[in-house]
Amino acid sequence: MSLRLAYMTGEYPRATDTFIQREVAALRSAGVHVQTLSVRRPPDKENVGPETQAERSGTRYLLPFCPWDLFKTHAKLLAGSPRRYFSALRTALFVRPAGVKPLVWQMAYFAEAGLVARAMRDNQLSHLHNHFSNSSCSVAMLASELGGFTFSFTMHGPAEFFEPKYWRIDEKIRRALFVCCISHFCRSQAMVFAPQEKWEKLHVVHCGVDPKQFAPAQHTGEGQRLLFVGRLAAVKGLPVLLESLALLKKSRGDILLTVAGDGPDRAKLEQQARDLGVEANVKFLGYQSQTQVRQLLAETDVFVMASFAEGVPVVLMEAMAAGVPVVATRIAGVPELVEDGISGYLVPPGDAASLADRTLALLEDSGLRQRFGKAGRATVEAEFNVTTESRRLVEVLTGALEGRVAPVRPEVSELPLHPAAQQYASAVA
Repeated sequence: MSLRLAYMTGEYPRATDTFIQREVAALRSAGVHVQTLSVRRPPDKENVGPETQAERSGTRYLLPFCPWDLFKTHAKLLAGSPRRYFSALRTALFVRPAGVKPLVWQMAYFAEAGLVARAMRDNQLSHLHNHFSNSSCSVAMLASELGGFTFSFTMHGPAEFFEPKYWRIDEKIRRALFVCCISHFCRSQAMVFAPQEKWEKLHVVHCGVDPKQFAPAQHTGEGQRLLFVGRLAAVKGLPVLLESLALLKKSRGDILLTVAGDGPDRAKLEQQARDLGVEANVKFLGYQSQTQVRQLLAETDVFVMASFAEGVPVVLMEAMAAGVPVVATRIAGVPELVEDGISGYLVPPGDAASLADRTLALLEDSGLRQRFGKAGRATVEAEFNVTTESRRLVEVLTGALEGRVAPVRPEVSELPLHPAAQQYASAVA
């Protein structure tokens, strides 16, 4: 029997979750059947590029729903297994935070869980994997109990680390078949919340990119072009990045920062650029497609990131795969990707002067940019390749389904496809 999985998150596909799109594509290429589910349809402005458009057309959305359809779905689940239905309802009430509002939200998650259970049955799917461990993971956990199938999730951070009790990370880890952590740092945080006897469920599976999609940059002469890609929100530290740009302008008046992305703080950031006198040195592009981001990287001298909280940013992997040296903040799992002084520079978060200093050092030395770029690409090829990481995910999944415990970080450099995946690949060839 082939592996038939559901992949779910709260909004899919968004402009900022290309890592999920790549993971799904890699799993399908490996012969795994993947049906994507999403609680909500993302805003139209996030529908950028052919890859995102294709994923949107093939994704099943829970909301909005017909009330009568929802009633029939839950009635069938109740009639089919009253014991399982009321067990799931008890779980929903047990894991909810205190207060009326959380109770209302929990009942909404329970209602949505019924729709997920029906989608799993309708599409003959045997396992549900959810990205992120907040609200959509609550839905996945309840759906698993309602429908009698297994579930797992990928933990990213940092948002859920701020409110682990609210999101009941402990209970989700306890009930999941396994948990993928995107870094060793992420796994360590999960270990804080999980009972020690459940630590063996926690596996390190990186998000990844396909290095073959990126042509390595060749650096010559002095650089002037900086790039940031991401959401324009407070957590990304853009005000600090603009302050560093103002410092750089004092010695490099020709410097240009391109900002690819959008978000709630865009207007404030544009105003800050004017206040700092760098409006002519920064270009806000809005959301860009994967192809457009690759083109921007090909035209960039240094990639800069001033975030205060991250998991392991996939856009850093993309920059490194493109041979672009990076300057990033020393937070969370970033040091597991960027080796300071080898493949990039790491600076303290919130320190505009250090960010400017390290960026200027790279702009003025093409040989240094070339060495960092080469080392960064080698790191991505070895440790953050989406094809290899998807193989790791398949190994963890099949091992868990068969009752085997995979290593924390499975070695899969020569791992053949699981027989179930091979069978599926042969069937669709």
